[in-house]
Amino acid sequence: MSPAPLPELDPAYFDAAQTARAWPFEEARKLVKRLEKSGKGEAVFETGYGPSGLPHIGTFGEVARTTMVRTAFRLVTRDQIPTRLICFSDDMDGMRKIPENVPSREAMEPHLQKPLSAVPDPWTNEFASFGDHNNAMLRRFLDTFGFNYEFISATDYYKSGKFDAVLRLAAERYDDIMKVMLPTLGAERQATYSPFLPISPISGRVLYVPMKEVNATDGTITFADEDGTDTTLPVTGGHVKMQWKPDFGMRWAALGVDFEMFGKDHQTNAPIYDKICNILGGKAPEHYVYELFLDSEGQKISKSKGNGLTIDEWLTYAGNESLGLYMFQKPRTAKRLHFDVIPRAVDEYAAHVASFQKQDATARMENPAFHVHSGNVPKIDMPVTFALLLNLATASNPETPEVMWGYISAYAPGISPQTHPHLDALVGYAMRYFRDFVEKSYRAPDDVERAALEALSASFADLPADADNEAIQNAALDVARGIERYQDHTRKGPNGGPGVSGDFFQMLYQVLIGQERGPRFGSFAALYGIDNTRRLIADALAGKMLSK
Repeated sequence: MSPAPLPELDPAYFDAAQTARAWPFEEARKLVKRLEKSGKGEAVFETGYGPSGLPHIGTFGEVARTTMVRTAFRLVTRDQIPTRLICFSDDMDGMRKIPENVPSREAMEPHLQKPLSAVPDPWTNEFASFGDHNNAMLRRFLDTFGFNYEFISATDYYKSGKFDAVLRLAAERYDDIMKVMLPTLGAERQATYSPFLPISPISGRVLYVPMKEVNATDGTITFADEDGTDTTLPVTGGHVKMQWKPDFGMRWAALGVDFEMFGKDHQTNAPIYDKICNILGGKAPEHYVYELFLDSEGQKISKSKGNGLTIDEWLTYAGNESLGLYMFQKPRTAKRLHFDVIPRAVDEYAAHVASFQKQDATARMENPAFHVHSGNVPKIDMPVTFALLLNLATASNPETPEVMWGYISAYAPGISPQTHPHLDALVGYAMRYFRDFVEKSYRAPDDVERAALEALSASFADLPADADNEAIQNAALDVARGIERYQDHTRKGPNGGPGVSGDFFQMLYQVLIGQERGPRFGSFAALYGIDNTRRLIADALAGKMLSK
């Protein structure tokens, strides 16, 4: 499959890009200096992927973030230097353990230690191997997102001979590679270590065995196969692969990689990758180290464990763009990657898109939406936030999107699924998220709170039917200011009166919605409707919420 075309870049951004401060531009300028020194006429970006399990969002994040740097590089260089983005899959790696999320672990037992591209697909007969299946899952999402990339399979490059020249050089410089690797290993591992891993002609397994001979002239290795017989294989043609640390440096040299980012767990090994790349005739690329993603328990997410979010799970509850925003923000800060981060990411994305239309070129460079969309930010009118839709769903228990749209149309006449398709998609996401994750926990109001709710309902009754969210919010604030418990005397409110603490609005959400907190209450009541909100108050006062 040929890669999608690169997005067009607006030349109006070229000047602003020269001094832009966002992190992708900082990395791009480092890469420009590298190419100026080398005289190389092309910038090669790479991301690596180990298809030992179904791809997770961390894998996607590498491609998204690298694409952001690639776009910044194109802008800084005024799009005068060609670029490539390689997505490399190490599918010749041996299957060291069976993933926990496959349908039949027993069926995969006989294939342990075989290359992932030689292990049968445990899910369907659609793919030639386990590695092919997981590669396809990765490519499916990258294609859906519209990334421009070249997919490279390690199996293809090893077997087709595309790595042969560098592998022969590795045989010639075997001792130099060993001098880099051995000091990093314990005494027992040193005794058996080899940067070459032969594929056993007997079993098809990837063997971790010492070399009896490395013949640089013939480009061959000799080792004891699983039956104990000495076996000689060429290092070319897919008969061997390299250990993962030397493999990093080998492919950097072979592919001429200029930029690669990786997780913090690789940081201590980066000098090893660099040295081996240089030994094999390459120039170590520029690096960018990002912090790891954590699951809900604060543990590193893992493809084999299946913890954290999968790509498909995020897209069940939100669009691609919110995921791209999450990847852009603070890549050097560890972040939880769990379902509860989705609503905020959705609303932050919408806010950045709305701001983008009002900004000049310099400000746009710092706007996350610019980097999510490679500078081509769409115009999206989002009159209702995801947080509001979730609270609307919590209050109304809708069975269909039409119920939600009934409230939205009353709140903003003239808006429909046809005029606002992005909002319509958000309605669907919000309903799914509400059904799967929102837990209601109502509490009864105490005597002071009952009085406050009665006063609030009476105040709302005096509002006109078309009162907007500001009028509703002010009515609620007036009620709160009249109740000593909710007065915040450390700051003054309008006209020098007492301020209002957040406890009042927290109480409203706990008693009326069954949530600890929510968006601005005036906005919620305007969307839900004044009469409906008064009925909600009446039900809470009658104790009906507790029965739910």
